[in-house]
Amino acid sequence: MTADATPPRRLRVLAAMSGGVDSAVAAARAAEAGHDVTGVHLALSANPQSFRTGARGCCTIEDSRDARRAADVIGIPFYVWDLAERFREDVVEDFVAEYEAGRTPNPCLRCNEKIKFAALLDKALALGFDAVCTGHYARVAVDSEGNRELHRASDMAKDQSYVLGVLDERQLAHALFPLGDTVTTKDEIRAEAERRGLAVAKKPDSHDICFIADGDTQGFLASRLGRAEGDIVDESGTRLGSHEGAYGFTIGQRKGLRIGTPAPDGKPRYVLDISPVNNTVTVGPLEALDVTALTAIKPRWCGTAPATAGEYTAQLRAHGEETPVRVEPAGDELSVTFTEAVRGVAPGQAVVLYDGTRVVGSATIASTTRATATV
Repeated sequence: MTADATPPRRLRVLAAMSGGVDSAVAAARAAEAGHDVTGVHLALSANPQSFRTGARGCCTIEDSRDARRAADVIGIPFYVWDLAERFREDVVEDFVAEYEAGRTPNPCLRCNEKIKFAALLDKALALGFDAVCTGHYARVAVDSEGNRELHRASDMAKDQSYVLGVLDERQLAHALFPLGDTVTTKDEIRAEAERRGLAVAKKPDSHDICFIADGDTQGFLASRLGRAEGDIVDESGTRLGSHEGAYGFTIGQRKGLRIGTPAPDGKPRYVLDISPVNNTVTVGPLEALDVTALTAIKPRWCGTAPATAGEYTAQLRAHGEETPVRVEPAGDELSVTFTEAVRGVAPGQAVVLYDGTRVVGSATIASTTRATATV
């Protein structure tokens, strides 16, 4: 297998430039590799702020200007494309609907699937580009039969393959990740940006949901879904307190429950279940969160779909650890059984499957099986 993050032939590359250091360095490396690179900043907000606050949010006017300045230094053409309406429909509205249904979505996966490697890629191909380049830390490799595969980044500490697990074979065929083979620290990437004269070298990374710039997810959801008071109950159904909207909770949450009555054993309680039907949140002990299996839907394969059951490892969160699983495909569903019980698994999250460093595919968690029945 050979690395193929920057193929030897000269490509027409559209570099998605967020205004951050990673995408700027990725664009610079693609240009340095001899590709014909054009930079593009995606305007994803209908009403962008003029400035970001530290590491909160992105897609501000400031970000677009930072991206333009980086493109000027690299010496590549630069454009701003307005995808705000598509982003609102496919990412923001999906995010709100998922929380309203009692699920916990990952908007970064949805953005990669629907925006960067669907809307953006389709437009790029229509304009004659060969590939889209981003600053993600992941690798594209070619197997002995010429098939392109998605792999973890060389530096596991920065690996972002989890949020790219939604990419299919066609999308991978037109994806470039110039940072994926880099075994360096983020400080070294910043040092490279500084050597290249890129002013974003010291710009803080964005760590929050990009369309919730103040970081107040619950407030964002309340402004769109309204406040709806409901009960917080224990496993037996005993009312312990109230809430202002079940959408403000996630499975495994401990803080912010505002329960006045302590548990009989004095131990903390955690959110075990969220029921949008009766607007009820169920809480209980930590061990009640143990999950032994799950059912996932809408699988997306980074290559050929496995036809039979197999042994893989699974990652359940963007920065989570791998855990051994057995996977049985059944049409548009997957049955995933864990070798050891795991915690903090919520419907709506993505389960991403790996075979070594290779990303096999991903699916959306629909339901879980607990080690001990709780509700």
